[in-house]
Amino acid sequence: MAAAAIALYSSDSATREAVKAALGARVAYGMPVVVSEFTTAPELFDALRLGGFDLLIADAEATPYGGMGVARTIKNELSVTLPIVLLVAREADAWLATWSRAEAVSRLPIDPLQFPQVIAALLRGVRKGTDTPLEAEADPEAGISSRHQNES
Repeated sequence: MAAAAIALYSSDSATREAVKAALGARVAYGMPVVVSEFTTAPELFDALRLGGFDLLIADAEATPYGGMGVARTIKNELSVTLPIVLLVAREADAWLATWSRAEAVSRLPIDPLQFPQVIAALLRGVRKGTDTPLEAEADPEAGISSRHQNES
């Protein structure tokens, strides 16, 4: 089986090293990966336009362009379709992944047991043609706070 090509976007070398260490040479049995590192958004966009990547891992804490904005730009403005995993430092930031249209979120620091499983699941979906973005939790009455629901 050919290695899955992963684009890794982060301005932080320690984050890039942690991701590569967690992924290793393969994320699951029979699922080798090759990681290409990108430190700037323009460099990443140029590479993605050329194609050949199966998945993007984007650091939400990257500077000067955070991974959430980069993910949203890719989904809305580039003719590139690939699943995106966002790395977030704060659990409270995970909800922004729905805005960015990312398929998955993983917390920093990288969990070396859980992280490869997330990547493997997304790559299996790519191979089956079923990558699906995260969805905001359903709210039947969006715009109405819970404390006002009983008022009429």
